[in-house]
Amino acid sequence: MEHSTLTLTVLLVVFAIVYAIYKATRPTVLDNIPGPVSKSFLLGNLGELMQNQAGVTEFSWQETYGDVVKFKASFGMDRLLISDPKALQHILMTSGYRWRKYRERKELSRLTSGKGLLWADGNAHRRQRKVMLPGFGTPEAKNFLPLFFSCAATVRISYLPLRWSDILFTSDNQSYIFNIPEWTSRATLDAIGQAAFDYDFGATDDHENELGKAYQNMVLRAFGSPSTGALVTLELFRFLPTPITEFINDHNPSPRLTSVHKVTKIANAVARELVLTKSNALLENKGKNDIMSLLVKANAGENPKAQLSDTELISQMRVLLLAGHETTANSLSWLFYELVRDLELQKKLRAEIRATEKVAAARGDPELSVRDLEGMPLLGATVKELLRYHPVAIHMFRVAHEDDVLPLSTPITTTTGELLTELPVPKGTRTVISIPAYNRNKELFGEDAHIFNPYRWLEPNHVKKGVSLGPFANLATFSGGIRSCIGWRFAVIELQAFIVELLSNFEFAATPKINKIRREAALVMVPTIEGELEKGSQLPLRVTFAPKGGD
Repeated sequence: MEHSTLTLTVLLVVFAIVYAIYKATRPTVLDNIPGPVSKSFLLGNLGELMQNQAGVTEFSWQETYGDVVKFKASFGMDRLLISDPKALQHILMTSGYRWRKYRERKELSRLTSGKGLLWADGNAHRRQRKVMLPGFGTPEAKNFLPLFFSCAATVRISYLPLRWSDILFTSDNQSYIFNIPEWTSRATLDAIGQAAFDYDFGATDDHENELGKAYQNMVLRAFGSPSTGALVTLELFRFLPTPITEFINDHNPSPRLTSVHKVTKIANAVARELVLTKSNALLENKGKNDIMSLLVKANAGENPKAQLSDTELISQMRVLLLAGHETTANSLSWLFYELVRDLELQKKLRAEIRATEKVAAARGDPELSVRDLEGMPLLGATVKELLRYHPVAIHMFRVAHEDDVLPLSTPITTTTGELLTELPVPKGTRTVISIPAYNRNKELFGEDAHIFNPYRWLEPNHVKKGVSLGPFANLATFSGGIRSCIGWRFAVIELQAFIVELLSNFEFAATPKINKIRREAALVMVPTIEGELEKGSQLPLRVTFAPKGGD
């Protein structure tokens, strides 16, 4: 009897998958949208898109076919790659929840950060975001600047059992090769710990720190260089009921998911301890103003619409840990990658920082203020260019929950010669939003969009206004609309603080491996060395003391 039931269940699942694939491959208006020829029925063009370095395939397709490209996913199913500004504005900012995350992509969010803000959609997302927003305003972000300076300083004064300064003093020529992602990951983990939870993870001082070690290279180990089997399996997950998908992944002993499960176990334990501590502090009227304390306080209120479940509360901590340190850590690594390739830019930035520090010292301030940071034009331009040229997040995956019409900035000429100024899309249409391709749109960012050039932001009319997209500098880097990055202000100020602290004290130079750096796609864009993926995220740079005095 049990055997018969299992056989029937398998047959029903297979039938459901075949029927769903049949529905997804029927002729539609999308058939005549230009795009690459599929090389495989099993994989379609997914191998080109997901197994290449971040952005490489999108740039090629964008140049050949334009800002809306039809390509094939597994089993011949159509998908759209979109970087058209008006289409993105519609999907991300004006359509509300009519475009939602793929179910299988939500599952990846659940695995990496629980059922928090990255996982939620629709009403659940609206409620969670409303509860969390009060902790992420402009005043709150500005108040954390001294903390970010302090965390950046720990990199300068602490590395393993010694200070960076101690290592340089005792090294030949007072220089040393550091693997930049190793310490950016730990320092930004400490920064988000103190800002979000008023908790010192101690990851920078203690390289045996359990949480720091668990997060180190977690996304790269789990999602880097995906195999054909992994991509096809992920596509099949869309046809399985959610409980079955969750059960499979929660009990999957594969080496890739082992690191994710380990992080889940450690982070959940830390989160429960923090929630208990914050709850007890609130009862004793000793609550603080960190983000976790604000969430716990909201949960103690009587308004159910302003509350999170215990599971959601713990998940939000994991969301903040992952999004708050992984993205900033990789952004810093890519910044120093660019600064060692343009030593003149590094020198000019340091001169601007030093000049601003002198002004602050003259008025008696030991540290720079947010106003000081905003008054450094080259620093601001460099941060904008960093987030444009090296967006850490690569793709956003959205499916239409009803028939829709996408407006277009650039008309599409179909394979039959028809000119489309807007694109009707049926319910169920699946899109892949390319953040790198939009951020290198030549109509918006100039003919040199494929060159790292901070000065574009200082030159009149070099960057066009275009349609409004995203909360910062008209970039797609922080998404936009109801799903825009809730902590984008924190990220920008944190980046500025780390740049100021480190460039003021140290000089960075390339090593021979600089020409072997890859833009590894692993949900986020990670620097690796060609042929050394198993060693994790790497960017070895030579560090020396920065020259004092006028640069």
